[in-house]
Amino acid sequence: MDNLENRVEELEMKIAFQDGTIEELNTQVIKLNNLLSSQQDQLRILLSKLQAVEPSNMASQSEETPPPHY
Repeated sequence: MDNLENRVEELEMKIAFQDGTIEELNTQVIKLNNLLSSQQDQLRILLSKLQAVEPSNMASQSEETPPPHY
C-alpha cells in the first residue's frame, strides 16, 4: 500500500510540473504570435511605402515601344 501512495504522489508531482510547463509554453506561444502579427503589420506598411516611392520598372502596355521589326 505504501508503494501505491508513493507512485500516486510521484504522478501528482509530474502532473503539477507538466501543468507549469504547459502554462509557460502557452505564454511564450502567445507572445510569439503577437510579435509575428506586429511584424506582419510592419512589413505590410513597409511594402506599401516602398511601392509608393519606387514605381514598377515594368512599362505599361501603352508606354511600350513596338519592337524594331514592326
